[in-house]
Amino acid sequence: MAPKRLAGFGSEIDRDSLALVIAVAHGLGAITSAKLGRQIQRFGIFAALFGFSEGALGGCGNVFGRRVGHGGFFRLGLERFNLGMGSVLDKHGKGSGAQGAGKRRSDQGKPARSGAGMGAVTGAGGDKPRPDRSRAGALRLLDAVATGQTLDEAAGVIERLAPAEKARARRLALETLRRVGRLEPVLDKHLARRPRPEILMLLRLATVELLALGEAPHGVVNAAVALARGMGQKGQAAAGMVNAVLRKVADEGALWASLTPQEMPDWLREPVVAAWGEEVAQAIEAAHEAGASLDLTAKPGREAPGEALPTGSHRLPVGTQVSALAGYEAGDWWVQDAAAALAAVILDPRPGERIADLCAAPGGKTMQLAAAGAEVTAIDISEHRLARVAENLARCGLSATLVASDALEWQAEAPLDAVLLDAPCSATGTIRRHPDLPLIRDDTEIPEIVALQAELIDHALEQLKPGGRLVYATCSLLPAEGEEQIRAALARHPGLTVEPPTVPGIAPEWITPEGGLRLRPDLWPERGGMDGFYIARLRLAADAT
Repeated sequence: MAPKRLAGFGSEIDRDSLALVIAVAHGLGAITSAKLGRQIQRFGIFAALFGFSEGALGGCGNVFGRRVGHGGFFRLGLERFNLGMGSVLDKHGKGSGAQGAGKRRSDQGKPARSGAGMGAVTGAGGDKPRPDRSRAGALRLLDAVATGQTLDEAAGVIERLAPAEKARARRLALETLRRVGRLEPVLDKHLARRPRPEILMLLRLATVELLALGEAPHGVVNAAVALARGMGQKGQAAAGMVNAVLRKVADEGALWASLTPQEMPDWLREPVVAAWGEEVAQAIEAAHEAGASLDLTAKPGREAPGEALPTGSHRLPVGTQVSALAGYEAGDWWVQDAAAALAAVILDPRPGERIADLCAAPGGKTMQLAAAGAEVTAIDISEHRLARVAENLARCGLSATLVASDALEWQAEAPLDAVLLDAPCSATGTIRRHPDLPLIRDDTEIPEIVALQAELIDHALEQLKPGGRLVYATCSLLPAEGEEQIRAALARHPGLTVEPPTVPGIAPEWITPEGGLRLRPDLWPERGGMDGFYIARLRLAADAT
């Protein structure tokens, strides 16, 4: 049977020979002549040769001259989906291009093993790995953090992923951020030189999967190589190194176990050590790496799933799907860290009391106050965040007056029985939930934050009737935002007193000399810890004017 021939260069060309030329030029592995023929029929021979395809001509916005292929061939927008070779994510996390079934080869020309478990995803033909969408999403989140965004601010980069993919991408990013410092000794051992930032981030992600999460090595390595190959020419050039390094990293379990958890930055670690010592600092760092469980607060008289904690909250494992839990639709409970929940408990709201919740979002404390029967006014500067508070109040069948306002400008219509002030702060007590924070923040704004907290305390006290009470709370580990802030308030306001907490579940050693409550992530280690908080209940004198 005569070989099939193609026209296009002014002379006939053997189709199989041309397929081989294009495969070598682009490093794509074997391409069937039938697949090549379909491409040429649709886009012409020059398009096939130089890498144009349905995706390149409009699917992902590639333009002339962006990449150069092997052997000096311009790839003109070539991606792994060109010639029907698979699918990759565009910059917004959306899949583009056709799925094909070409045979995959490693940089060394050896056949690569197909992914399994959490590894590479197969294409339509069943034997062609393509980059994993969740892992690609995690890399986009990590890149956003590297540019100074929080994970919450960067949520848009994975917006187009399916819910399960989105959740997994965020989990992988969180687990990587918790261990950035611990990863370096492992990777440095096997890297001859520091790779490009995107490749280094890929190696970090895969190392966490291998050594911290215990994923199957073949799946992790194959998926990482596929992701590298989807990063353009330089990524393809690094794919062999990624493969080799990760196969060595997979055997570094003993080295990994010998490494200590990631340290807090100096600006945070130094005041923590000064306040509680080196041993406590190390315990806090271990708690940061372990992450946070899911805590729930139940409405009075209702049940919440999970382990009952001594302070009244309920705890469930990390990764629990909230909306699938019993009682969610009925509004029997809401998500709230056990430490955060103590602020409202310490305030001790009574039915009919008029109480303001300053800086109220995300609203857990507002719901606690409303569930106790108080007449609650919740004030927050963000209308968007107040909308979330309204949704949760509605789901739980509770009511409160919501006011979008700067807390310093809001004035109560009449003196209040109590105020709960969860003041803006460094949020250093929430690092186990937000490991991105120490990577994007420093202490330059702390003096300004401390000054704002003092203003808010003074303003809150002005809203109270004589004998009224104020609970001041911050999710901070810094004494400047807690113990020192309250000592300064007592000095500014003669007759103001601190009432030490007497609620169930609080250990006596958690109470500070001035009468506040100091909570740290290393407390309750057998139960999974808690967020770092400082909480103090202040009371005006009965004859205050």
